[in-house]
Amino acid sequence: MRFEEIPGLFDVKQRLINNAKSGRIPHAQLFLGPEGSANLALARAYAQYLACEQKTEADSCGICPACHKMRKMIHPDLHFSYPTVGEKGLSTEFLGEWREIQEKNPYLNVFDWLQFLDQENKQGNISVAECRDIIRKLSLKSFESEFKFLILWMPEYLGKYGNTLLKIIEEPPANTLFLLVAHDQDDIISTILSRTQIVKIPRFSDEEIAEHLLQHGASSQDHAASLAFLSEGNMNKALHLLSQQDTPFFAHFRMLLQMSYARKIPEMMKWSEEAAKFGRENLKHLLEYGINVLRECVLYQSGAGELVKVRGDEQEFAMKFSQLTTTNQLSEMIALLNDSGYYIERNGNPKIVLFNLSLRFKNILSSSRAK
Repeated sequence: MRFEEIPGLFDVKQRLINNAKSGRIPHAQLFLGPEGSANLALARAYAQYLACEQKTEADSCGICPACHKMRKMIHPDLHFSYPTVGEKGLSTEFLGEWREIQEKNPYLNVFDWLQFLDQENKQGNISVAECRDIIRKLSLKSFESEFKFLILWMPEYLGKYGNTLLKIIEEPPANTLFLLVAHDQDDIISTILSRTQIVKIPRFSDEEIAEHLLQHGASSQDHAASLAFLSEGNMNKALHLLSQQDTPFFAHFRMLLQMSYARKIPEMMKWSEEAAKFGRENLKHLLEYGINVLRECVLYQSGAGELVKVRGDEQEFAMKFSQLTTTNQLSEMIALLNDSGYYIERNGNPKIVLFNLSLRFKNILSSSRAK
């Protein structure tokens, strides 16, 4: 993976490149970022940059033998460790699956990974056997690169077994680099944490996510912007949303509010029947999107319009709808959307849930219409 394949984050990328150019490369670095951030992708791009035989000022070349092997994750000096299932599970046993899912989505979370292995109902962990296998692999000399790399994804899953790695992390073999990739530093044992240099990775901006989605199948700028707004900086969530539906949520939620405000009960019933066909996951996302839009309306009402994230038609609608409602009304509607999502999650009848939602919206908005 090259740096240019990762949207935005120019300051972080430049810091890593400068780090490499200086020749003072910390042997243990923790790429710390929230779920759906680029921490794993950046660790891979950083390793490829260091291994590249013809690196440029800004990126790995992408064409030398080392880059080809790094891209395919088959370089003999690149090792991965990640949660598996069972006390004796080893990452090497699942390397083919790991490469496959990384090709599809380098922003994945642990649930995605375990689901890909058909193990989503089991607890993932990094076993003591895995820790010993890491020590064994890193005790070997490098084959082709100046460095040996271990990308350890989700050290939060090491638990007490992490102490097995303390000595090799503190005193690694020559030219061995540990690149730990984590979401929550509080869940990493302190003895591991104290031996790493932290590289903080921020969330993606809505603009960065929208641009990435346009390159990966979003049907329009508005479509990409809607999904970016809903994903809240989480690229993994945005890609899941993109794969699950191809219709922007804005039109559907606006229609619900317009019909409820106008008290058009037959149309509300028809809307409920049509929306019920979206499927449970899309309905949950639609309701979540509605919550986010109404929160934007609250920002307008509180005089904090500069904090509103939506743009274009969504921004105009949020501004106008905020003028038709009160903060109490919006709070009630947000609570109803939360409740409806709860019922959908637990397999409630979607037609009944959605029609009840529209009727409750109608009752809340009736006082606004009377003004």
